Amino acid sequence: MDGTPHEDAHRRSSRRRRVPLVVIAALLLTGGLLLALGTGRQQPAPPRAADRGGPSAGAPAAPRSQAPSAEPRAAALPPSRPVSITIPSIEVTSDLEQLGLGKNRAMETPKDPAKAGWYRPGATPGAIGPSVIAGHVTWDGSPAVFFELTELEPGDRIEVRRADGRTAEFTVDRTATYPKDDFPTVEVYRNLDHAGLRLITCGGDYSEDDSRYADNVVVYASLTGHQPR
Repeated sequence: MDGTPHEDAHRRSSRRRRVPLVVIAALLLTGGLLLALGTGRQQPAPPRAADRGGPSAGAPAAPRSQAPSAEPRAAALPPSRPVSITIPSIEVTSDLEQLGLGKNRAMETPKDPAKAGWYRPGATPGAIGPSVIAGHVTWDGSPAVFFELTELEPGDRIEVRRADGRTAEFTVDRTATYPKDDFPTVEVYRNLDHAGLRLITCGGDYSEDDSRYADNVVVYASLTGHQPR
């Protein structure tokens, strides 16, 4: 997603020291603190998020986001490792790598830019909690797996096939864009009373000097059904 992961990790480490320990503990239980995906090979030009559902004229600026979907939520499934993701509206189909924590407790990045990765310390897709799937937006100047993630709209479908044979069906609630230096960790990783999904990539302007994108794009979705084994 962005470049210079060591610099990003240092900034995030400084911010985390200002967070109460009880909040840090709670976030670790739900899958850890977000450390943005990074690689120096990425180049600019992902599509920008549409300004739908944003602030009205004259209102203070806020992260660009869309109105939530009204699709009813489904009961959570038992935990099961995800194996692939399909997003029909942007023609994405990808096997899923497994991402853990690397150096400096930074979230690992997918090794293959054509594949997304599931953050395995977090919830499995379909189980209660915020499950996180991340992917690159560009790689060596070419579009990567989540290049068109900003085009998702409320009501769009996301399907995650699981190792137990079920396919968890999620509906997009909203999409938001946040500055990397002001990422809402608690909002993304907080405990949920339902099965949620967060798709994460980079966006905004790209800095050649820093080899990083300015923003993170987060798609929020909820479990609304599943296909049986």
